[in-house]
Amino acid sequence: MPVETEPVETKDRPPGSGGLQLRGITKRFGSLTATDAVDLDIRPGEIHCLLGENGAGKSTLMNVLYGLLQPDDGQILIDGAPRHFSNPKQAMAAGIGMVHQHFMLVEVFSVAENLVLGREHGVAGLLDMASARRTVQVLSDRYNFQVDPDALVEQLPVGVQQRVEILKALANDATYLIFDEPTAVLTPQEIDELMAVMRSLRDEGKAIVFITHKLREVRAIADRITVMRRGRVVGHAQPTDSESQLAEMMVGRAVSLTVDKQPPRKGDVRLVIEGVSVASPNGALAVDDLDLEVAGGEIVCIAGVQGNGQTELAEALLGITPVSRGRVLLDGRDITGLNPKQTIDSGIGFVPEDRQHDGFVGTFTVAENLVLNHFDEKPFARGMALNLGAIRQNAEDRVGEFDIRTQSIDTPVSSLSGGNQQKVVLARELSRPLSLLIANQPTRGVDVGAIEFLHTRLVQERDRGTAVVIVSTELDEVAALADRIAVMYRGAIVGIVGPETSREALGLMMAGVPAEEAKAMAATGSTSTGTPTDGQPSEGRPPS
Repeated sequence: MPVETEPVETKDRPPGSGGLQLRGITKRFGSLTATDAVDLDIRPGEIHCLLGENGAGKSTLMNVLYGLLQPDDGQILIDGAPRHFSNPKQAMAAGIGMVHQHFMLVEVFSVAENLVLGREHGVAGLLDMASARRTVQVLSDRYNFQVDPDALVEQLPVGVQQRVEILKALANDATYLIFDEPTAVLTPQEIDELMAVMRSLRDEGKAIVFITHKLREVRAIADRITVMRRGRVVGHAQPTDSESQLAEMMVGRAVSLTVDKQPPRKGDVRLVIEGVSVASPNGALAVDDLDLEVAGGEIVCIAGVQGNGQTELAEALLGITPVSRGRVLLDGRDITGLNPKQTIDSGIGFVPEDRQHDGFVGTFTVAENLVLNHFDEKPFARGMALNLGAIRQNAEDRVGEFDIRTQSIDTPVSSLSGGNQQKVVLARELSRPLSLLIANQPTRGVDVGAIEFLHTRLVQERDRGTAVVIVSTELDEVAALADRIAVMYRGAIVGIVGPETSREALGLMMAGVPAEEAKAMAATGSTSTGTPTDGQPSEGRPPS
């Protein structure tokens, strides 16, 4: 199909490789200052880690550099010359590429077709797909990506899709590459492969900015580390610094990175999942004939790369999503088909994956959010009227017990930090006796200090005899909290293992390898899943 052609210009790129500097970059959103007079030097031949918790201003800063946002103050310099980028196309022309956390790919297009998006040029208005294929092949061979130019993106494993994102940046001859939280949807093996690619790019003279909040990854890959907190640069660190030192810089105080817990005192089985299947909105099975039992007094963590049915399973247990087949028993009672209000009344506490969308009402006060699921029952209601005194007393008690940092119990929850919002959600769910607690990504977007507190409360709930199910994509969190780990892949549990299981074995299981085979492969150092990059599984192995 003929297309209007408009190639990305590169003629304005300054010569030399003197580096890129951000000076005094300030970006405001209303009354919120997302970045406050930030200085940053980015040098070719170096991996510069930008470390900080969610909301620290890391992504905002890089979005300014990439032309997605316009700064309110400050300037960008390349080789000493001031530059201004009104849009990403101008940033790309200046040699800046960005690999986004959420892939910017058209899934029904091929790799080569995705490569020419935004840089379409050819003869007589026709796309030069032959040139695009050659570019993919040349770059793929140079960096050992093993990407088929004609493969449809939707058929590629997640790790390979990320390589396509990198190819898009390299095809524009990017000198400065920004990786924004690139490991969020990868298995440990894919993370290792990504880091090898980043080192290769660095050694070729590229400048890498690696945005993350994961301390382990920073220490493994960084040449330099800049730490941000609340929109400001608060210091610089070395890769040899300990995780505790890095965490203290991020939070501003000493924090414990270990979970203090005793072996579980397991009671009777409280949750039984028998042959449960759950359909996704498009009709495909998101959960496929799944069996699981969880006893009182234990934490079972459900691990896996996001998108393998974990969220659908959690929502089916609460009654948000209907169960297609099978049944769910809680303390011997069949709760299959109950609605969320009924499952909550039966003794289920639920911490949703997206707290802002499903966990609270942002315009409601702290006090109101703390009784959302029982505001119409005693002691919070008297007939048709609310008992405001009881609601306020409950809020005062919960704010103190859960160390919720708020100006008052009448403050809207939307104005709290992410960690304090999550404390409100958890405080509400743990304010009554539970048979089962389901926590989906319980520490996502939460600072290290709040994580320490939330982990402690989850273990305390286990020790009360509650059955606890935690869904998490963070392997460090899984290993710290779990008494047993159930790994999900494509809607099924590929194995249930103990928390002592190696990261390598867990990573293989997350790619679909059965538990015993994964352990054997990890023990011998063979961690390849044998997954090809053309979207088709190798014999005996599903694609990751």
